[in-house]
Amino acid sequence: MTAEQIVEQAKDMAQAAEASISYGESMPISFESGRLKSIKTNQSTNVGLRVIVDGKLGESHSTSVEDAEGLVRRAVEAAQFGKSVSFRFPGPQNVQEVQTHDESVAPVTQAEMVAIGQEMVDGLRRYDPDIVSHASVGKFVGRSEFANSSGLSFFGEDTHFSVSLYGNRIRGTDILWAGDGFGWRKRAVVDHLAILNKTIQKFRWADRMAKIRSGKLPVIFTPNGISVLLLALREGFNGKNVLLGSSPLAGKIGEQVFDEGFSLTDDGTVDYASSSGRYDEEGMPHRRLPMVENGIVRNFLYDLDTASKSGTESTGHGVGCGPTNLLVGEGAASFEEMIRSVDEGMIVEDVMGLGQGNVISGAFSVNVSLGYKIEKGEIVGRVKDVMLAGNSYEALNRVAAVGDKAEWGSGSRKTPPVLIEELSVVAK
Repeated sequence: MTAEQIVEQAKDMAQAAEASISYGESMPISFESGRLKSIKTNQSTNVGLRVIVDGKLGESHSTSVEDAEGLVRRAVEAAQFGKSVSFRFPGPQNVQEVQTHDESVAPVTQAEMVAIGQEMVDGLRRYDPDIVSHASVGKFVGRSEFANSSGLSFFGEDTHFSVSLYGNRIRGTDILWAGDGFGWRKRAVVDHLAILNKTIQKFRWADRMAKIRSGKLPVIFTPNGISVLLLALREGFNGKNVLLGSSPLAGKIGEQVFDEGFSLTDDGTVDYASSSGRYDEEGMPHRRLPMVENGIVRNFLYDLDTASKSGTESTGHGVGCGPTNLLVGEGAASFEEMIRSVDEGMIVEDVMGLGQGNVISGAFSVNVSLGYKIEKGEIVGRVKDVMLAGNSYEALNRVAAVGDKAEWGSGSRKTPPVLIEELSVVAK
């Protein structure tokens, strides 16, 4: 059964319908405590259907393409209790070609993947035999199809390759966790030795402990640590939150809300990035969308339903108005220059407790699980038992410097390091 055939069946009972089918095979390999733990192969099939019946939306899901009749029946029944909608499913449109499939991923063998994991584990052990290492290597190959009753249909192929390396080191009562990882849809871009070197660098910087005082201090967020600041923005730019009035950014299009050195773009068309593709989940084209330009709010993210209720158009962020690939604009300072500019402050690499408070307001209070003290322009050691508190919107209005080299902190977020003038640091 194809997506088009499911739509044809649904049209007998609904005014509009949309179906998607995805097939995938993944192979995750894991190492625990320096040894190979498991090799698995997982296969999956996911079928989704949305229908509009008398102006109400219903949906159903299945793991079998042979259950089309039941899929349609459940979706139509759900529509009786569904929310009222006024949007229409999109028809065929011109879209930008986006690369999401790499032919070199599927042929990678189990033996090759085990060798990659073993090389990372062995490299970390050579650096410090006291570090207990954990690693993973994974690949994914999939294909998908989509169709709706407005005449839109398309097919897609997808690959993904990822590696990660983490270690823990115990010294007395001190337990240190550090590591790195990266995933991409193109095999050649995933450099496991770079992940090894980044992990070693984190342990090297953390080799000594350093005391830091409580107070207002400058803070550098690394491409990984900046998630502390970006989490609130993901919610603030969500069109549904804007529509409900719960976003602090509601009504502020065209206003200077952030520092002029801060720019943020959502781009679902980056070749091989983890959240890229020609279309979103509703068949709307992905595109490059400026969210913040030199501190000025430019666009919010909308799906079909929220856009129709807001009197605007979908930006290709369905379903749910969430971002695809977030890109923070580069600045003029190197990471080393940013460190040298700080007399006393901190680098934040990782935190615990993110997302536990009132995220949409921008407020955060987190434990710094991996951070380093800067003293007189140099990294002098790792900080411990330190909390960081502030507000993302206020912090990003006090940007002292933005790094000149952006890195993919994950497969869907590319940012340079960012130096904030000051945040509240609480040390025991």
